[in-house]
Parts: sequence; C-alpha cells; structure tokens
Amino acid sequence: MKEKVLVIGAARSGVAVSKLLSLHDYEVTITDMAEIKDKEELIASGMHVFECGHPDHLRNKEWAFVVKNPGIKYTVPFVKYFVDENIPIFTEVEIGYRFAKKFHYGAVTGTNGKTTITTLLYEMLKSNGKAIVAGNIGFPLSELALQHGQEEKDVALELSNFQLLGIDTFAPEVSVVCNLAPDHLDYMPSLDSYYVSKMRIYENCKENDWFLRNVDDETVMQYAKNIPCRCIDYSFTRQDVDLYRKDKAVWLWDIPLFNESDVKIVGDYNLMNAMVAGCMAYKLGVSPENIAHTLQNFHGVEHRLEYVGEKDGVRFYNDSKATNTHAVQAALNSFEKNIILLAGGHDKGIPFDELSVFDKKIKCCISFGETKEKFKDIFTNTITTETMKEALKEAIQIAQSGDVVLLSPACSSFDQYKNYEVRGETFKEFVKEYFREGEL
Repeated sequence: MKEKVLVIGAARSGVAVSKLLSLHDYEVTITDMAEIKDKEELIASGMHVFECGHPDHLRNKEWAFVVKNPGIKYTVPFVKYFVDENIPIFTEVEIGYRFAKKFHYGAVTGTNGKTTITTLLYEMLKSNGKAIVAGNIGFPLSELALQHGQEEKDVALELSNFQLLGIDTFAPEVSVVCNLAPDHLDYMPSLDSYYVSKMRIYENCKENDWFLRNVDDETVMQYAKNIPCRCIDYSFTRQDVDLYRKDKAVWLWDIPLFNESDVKIVGDYNLMNAMVAGCMAYKLGVSPENIAHTLQNFHGVEHRLEYVGEKDGVRFYNDSKATNTHAVQAALNSFEKNIILLAGGHDKGIPFDELSVFDKKIKCCISFGETKEKFKDIFTNTITTETMKEALKEAIQIAQSGDVVLLSPACSSFDQYKNYEVRGETFKEFVKEYFREGEL
C-alpha cells in the first residue's frame, strides 16, 4: 500500500516535489489557498488536488509526512494542526536530497551574501562540467532531482532558514553560515530561534564534510557549536586560521587559491564572499586556476549593489536585495560620502538604529513605504514619500555631480512589490526612463 503524503503550497517547488514523490510511488495530495494552474496535469498523473482553500478532511493523521512551502508559517492554523499532531513536516529540499544520491552539495546560508557566494560557487563549479544551482536561486532542488536524480552533479545550493527548518537527513559535503544578523522577526518566534535554525545546515554532516566558520562574526562563533564535521575557520583580518589573506592573496592552509586582484566586484564583503566560494569550490574539486579564472570574469549579482548607470555625474545603484540593516551597512561601506539613500518597505520588526553611524555619509535619506516614518530618527536629513518612484524623483531633484543614489531598502518589498527582484527591476526601469527623458 502506498504511503500518503500531503503537500501544502502549489508554487513551483510544491509542484516539483509532488511530481518527485509521485514518481517514487507515494500517494500525493496537494493543496493551496489559491487556484492551481497545473491542476489538470497533476490530476491526470494520479494526484489529489484541492485549490482555493484547505478542506477540513485533510486534517487527519494518515499522512506519512507533510511537505510545506517554506514561506508558509508554522503558526498558520492548518499547518499548526500537523505540528501539534507531531506529523513530520519537511521542505522540498529534504525530499530532493533523498532522491538525488549522486549530487554533491555546497550549501550556503547566512543573513547576507548568500546569493553572491552561491552564484560564485556555481560559476566555479561549471569548470567541472556538471554544475547546477538550486534552492533560493536557480531551481527547486526537487525539480532537479526529478530531472537528474540518477546523474552525478555538483550543486550550489542557497538555503534560507525557512528551508532549513524542514530538513531531516540533508547533509552537504561543504557548507557555510556566512554571517548572522537580525532578520525575519516577522516569521520566527525569536531572534535566538532564527540563529539556531541556521545551524541546522551542518547537523547531519559526516567527519569528512567541511563547515566553514566565520571567526570574525561573534554571533556565528556563539552559535556554531557541536560541529560534527571538519571545521574550516576563516577570517578577513586574521592569519591564524585555515582560510585567510596574506601577501595580497587568499590561502587555504599553504595552498594559494587566488590573488585579491582577481576579484572584480567591489567591496571588502565581496572579497570575503569570494574567499568562501573559492574554498567551497576547492572542496568540491575545482582547481585554484579555475577558481581564479572565474573571479576574473565575474561582475556581480543582479540587485546586489548593481551599478545602473550615471547621468550628470550622479551614479545610480540598485541594491534591492538589501532587505535588512546588515546588508545596507555593507552597501554604505562601499562609498565614501554623498549618498542619497532610498530606504523603506515592509516592516519585518527589525530596528534601524545601527544605521545611524553612517549619518555623515548620508546626504539625505528618502524613505518610502510601510516603514517610511521610521528613518526620521536615524538620519539628520530625511524626506518621506509614499512610493519608491516618488523617492527617486526627490533624489533626482537634490542630486549633484559626485553624489550616489542608492536603493538599499533595509526592508522586504511585500508592502508594494511581489519580491525584491520586481522592486529592483522597477527601480532600474525608472532610472533608465530618467536617463532617456531627462525627468521621471
């Protein structure tokens, strides 16, 4: 008799994991609060499909396990029922891992820098000819397991803490928690629970696996304990660690991985990201020569301190991916002065106080969206607007040659945009319209 599995959420990852489970002889039921565009296909393949709500009869104890979209909170009543009944709840990463045994994983989590590290790692792994990218960027892991489950692949995998909350056996060959800072307090019950969830990335690892530990980050050092695999300590400033900088190069023990001049993306934090990606790639079999070659040809990640263009001596940058203060600090550290900061968005419950140390760099902070009033106490010079477009208009009015207009919101986008990508694309469209028309 087939084991019965319930999948909650029919977005791309939910559909992929449903197909993967069905392929491996589970009886799958999938449900979503919205309409399911793949409904007919899923029904035709033998699944039970419920859309526009979760029927009460699905609240039962017959499920072998539940697979939940990571964006759905555990406190949602329908999900909480299964929590209270102690029915295992996984995310699709766990299921993809179970059915792709030949994949080799480099797993990346942390508060900021995940996407840059994962993208760099993917580009480096390409030199081995069997690279794929999955998780928060790229494709759902279950979708790749469905397509390539019997093949050997090197996987650059970006993981959020939401995804890590739903793992059980997942064990990457090399992993990192690149840094920790307050985030997602609108989802997690406490800051401590957020930090603890990140450390799940290495909990199932074996002796020969590697975990990269950032000794420069006090919070990482506080939480990264009881590590079951080999711990590779790294630092941007110290040399008494495994991965370090010396003589304008980056070294792993006595092995030179690359020269600092190979890194073309700006900012010390990006050099740190390159150190991590290079070390992870080395563990997965990439040569130092190919690591250096990748860095020489890598020019950054979209929406992360992305240069949009210059007009009348004013430079415009899209940093829409900066959805918390830690990311904004990294961006602000990349410029000397004369920054016109565009900030605001959905309130994640994170205070902005730590940004006040940059007040002298900020010519003006123009805030918008749900949190627009909260920046008045942070910076000396502020303007509040309703929308990002209005904020950009104000910035154009006051900008002078030598200024930097920086969209680095410190907030998620969900008050006005579907996601940070849409917010960033919209910002770039506005800037390009201004370049063409001379006004907005």
